[in-house]
Amino acid sequence: MLTDERTILIDGRRVGPGEPVYIVAELSANHNGDFDRAVEIVRAAARAGADAIKLQTYTADTLTIDSYRPPFRISGGTLWDDRTLHDLYREAATPWEWQPKLQVIARELGLHCFSTPFDDTATAFLESLDMPAYKIASFEIVDLPLIRRVAQTRRPIIMSTGMATLEEIDEAVTAAVGAGASEIALLKCCSAYPAPTEEMNLRSIPAMAEKYGVPVGLSDHTMDHTAALVSVALGASIIEKHLTPARSDGGADAGFSLEPDEFAAMVDAVRTAERALGEARFGVNPSEEKSRVFRRSLFVVEDVKAGEQFTKKNVRSIRPGFGLHTRHLPELIGCTASRDIPRGTPMAWDLVVEQSGVVTA
Repeated sequence: MLTDERTILIDGRRVGPGEPVYIVAELSANHNGDFDRAVEIVRAAARAGADAIKLQTYTADTLTIDSYRPPFRISGGTLWDDRTLHDLYREAATPWEWQPKLQVIARELGLHCFSTPFDDTATAFLESLDMPAYKIASFEIVDLPLIRRVAQTRRPIIMSTGMATLEEIDEAVTAAVGAGASEIALLKCCSAYPAPTEEMNLRSIPAMAEKYGVPVGLSDHTMDHTAALVSVALGASIIEKHLTPARSDGGADAGFSLEPDEFAAMVDAVRTAERALGEARFGVNPSEEKSRVFRRSLFVVEDVKAGEQFTKKNVRSIRPGFGLHTRHLPELIGCTASRDIPRGTPMAWDLVVEQSGVVTA
């Protein structure tokens, strides 16, 4: 069974509705085969204000086979056309011997560090590192044996849903729960690299939250952070975004990754958006207290003699707000003044002669 709360717990950090958005920097292939560059990305994530750094744990041979046959050659207008899958994954893979070292560095910097396993051997390896959570990539949401194996760890699982139908999401969630997962989060995702803004379909976020009763977020492959901000307004609890030291350095994922200053700007914008969303409340905010006096109220706007009647000409609703509430204007019209009243006097009940049928207090 899933927990009754719509939150998950990652290494002591509660993630879900009502909590600060959990921001994940995706290292992915942006290390470009250089350990020091990978460390630089981890440090950049911490400086930018991310909550976590995420790795990917696979080898080219666990993802595919080394073949030049047509099914294994990339085409269709992607960033990686004319390459084989095996060649791409061999370049993009994060060496397993780096991962415990990166995990230590991340922890020292106050970041969570977790990974996406792509097969049973990767899951076993990550278990040996005591990972606080696991990610299921959007392409692997149809790999039910992998999902079951990860669920057996009893750790929180974050699943990207790019390309998945509702039936496929149902099947993946059912497989995870059936294998022991009790903490699941889902990420809306467009599995295009980069992703077109018009295909993000962010309204799916509240729809998934309602349907599955779990934290829902966004795995964002667009070229800026507009989608991330909109997702926060729609209830996203997690944002995942690729981070690279510099897009100009190239690499398998550079073309759809943010640079450190851009990532930091996204984090700042998300935190500002969170503050702006606030809560559903009405009435006067502390910052508005001084503005209350500028609301409208009833004032005497022409000199009025004692015994003279109040009319729409000599009593009006104007600023500021020191007079009677405007709701009393119909009651006052036709009443008589209890004394001489100079123009600019806030209307009050003691200025009215009490008479039958008129409420004066």
